[in-house]
Amino acid sequence: MWTALLPGISWARRFYTQTSCASCFRVFVFSTRRRDVRRRAGSGGAIMRPPSRPGIAMRFRFTPEQQAFRQEVLDFLAENLPPEPEGKLDDRLRGEMGWSGEFSLKLAAKNWVALPWPKEYGGLGGTAMQQVIFNEEMSYHRAPIGAHRRGVFYVGPILILYGTDEQKKKHLNAVTSGTGYYCQLFSEPGAGSDLASLQTRAIRDGDDYVVSGQKIWTSDGHRADYGWLVARTDPDAPKHKGISTFILDMKSPGVTVRPLVNMAGSHSFNEVFFDNVRVPKENMVGEENRGWYHAAATLDFERSSIAVFAGTRRFLDDLAAVLRERPRSNSVRHSIADLYTTVLVGQMLSYSIGSMQEAGRVPNKEASAAKLLSSELRQNASIAAIKALGLEGQVEDGPGAVRYGRYARDYLANVSATIAGGTSEIQRNVIATRGLGLPRG
Repeated sequence: MWTALLPGISWARRFYTQTSCASCFRVFVFSTRRRDVRRRAGSGGAIMRPPSRPGIAMRFRFTPEQQAFRQEVLDFLAENLPPEPEGKLDDRLRGEMGWSGEFSLKLAAKNWVALPWPKEYGGLGGTAMQQVIFNEEMSYHRAPIGAHRRGVFYVGPILILYGTDEQKKKHLNAVTSGTGYYCQLFSEPGAGSDLASLQTRAIRDGDDYVVSGQKIWTSDGHRADYGWLVARTDPDAPKHKGISTFILDMKSPGVTVRPLVNMAGSHSFNEVFFDNVRVPKENMVGEENRGWYHAAATLDFERSSIAVFAGTRRFLDDLAAVLRERPRSNSVRHSIADLYTTVLVGQMLSYSIGSMQEAGRVPNKEASAAKLLSSELRQNASIAAIKALGLEGQVEDGPGAVRYGRYARDYLANVSATIAGGTSEIQRNVIATRGLGLPRG
């Protein structure tokens, strides 16, 4: 399907599945030293190479060029990774973890903000495996790349495919320079997994479209300069065929952003209201009423999940350090070992997806398998930590709180891991129908 949708755009195939999950950036790092960063050189997995003849096992290794790039990323992190706050985190700091405009500017100086984009659009023209390596190390070390992430992985690629020259000139430079912040205005109270049921309308009025409606679960909408909006432009058309996409100025009159603080006390989500917001027709991206296909492209190519596997590996490493100081327990050791094994399996799956992309193939069922495995792994890791730490692990405040209550908050934050970015039920349906050819229910 997507091969037909994106003819000749091989770079897009290599790019999209390398996006990462923001949840891993909320986890606190307890100690990050320069020598710790450098020590991880080559610690990841490797490219899978097919056997040269039947009966020979597959080889797992990175090329010298890929190993050199990983070391370059590690050296950069050793010099530029900002210190993380120590002690108890207040609500403001919890909401800001993973977000640093200053760090984005440092990445921009190395042309790493939009690493996989074509060079003519301000990217590095990086390979799929370079993006895998980059995301893996950034996530393991919990680098704050959230400020530019949505512009890089959602807005920019669709503008490259469907945007006008003026749109590209204005927005792509803002992304690659690390100075423009974007959000994704997709989900609604009645349209989550079934996004095509969205009700936000954009009605043509002269040279503008007038937008009315509501979006929800908008990550970083309170920080964004612009939003990637999907809205219904033809209410009488079938639900998949009456949708268009726009770039919307979040400071426009009639736009109201209200915070949604999650039960872990962090503010990253928002609900956004549109009260007769006027959007110039020049801000429509692509053809009118073809927006579903633009939006579906970003959703289908979002789920490599290498960052979640790497972030969970770091979480387990930190948890193991805490548990070494506690009484021995076979059940605890076994549960952590099981989770760590799943991390290694997930890394291999992500490397496989990268290899598929470099071969010009679009992962579909594989991406859903990675999303399913990674989100349930992350959730199970949080549960295992609480069980291993006992009642102390559930305390958020006070002298008995382990690591200032961060394991308790991590547990609460990851309840939504199997919902955000595509529910586990949706992923299982994709694997069953597209992967196994089973009939739809």
